[in-house]
Amino acid sequence: MKKHESIQKVMTTSPITVQKGQKLSEVNAIFREHNIHHVPVLDHKKPVGMIAEADLLRLIYDAGNTDSRMQDTMIDQQHTISDVMTTELKTLNTSSTVRDAAELLSDSRYHSVIVLENGNIAGIVTTTDLIHYLCEQF
Repeated sequence: MKKHESIQKVMTTSPITVQKGQKLSEVNAIFREHNIHHVPVLDHKKPVGMIAEADLLRLIYDAGNTDSRMQDTMIDQQHTISDVMTTELKTLNTSSTVRDAAELLSDSRYHSVIVLENGNIAGIVTTTDLIHYLCEQF
């Protein structure tokens, strides 16, 4: 295994992002349509948060046993992206290594990290990306 391999080897480039002012139902649709679990939140082009599917699923669960349109309406009326997103962002830059990402993500509190280039989002690395990378090494 190459511990100094570039993070660019494992990161998802041009990740799907949302703007801070979007509705949570739109984020929920992104999770469903793209089969992803983390979405960076931007304020214009600046990363300001991360929303995880698990965070949104808790709200949907709290909304009760209603159909998906009703759940979307309820979460949009009661919450904003800012209410749900994690603002304590963990970031790396494009010159970081796979090892840097693994060390950061080994803390069980985080399952994704934003990769920056010149202050702009260049990609995202998740624990799943690292597992796929490990599988390729065997």
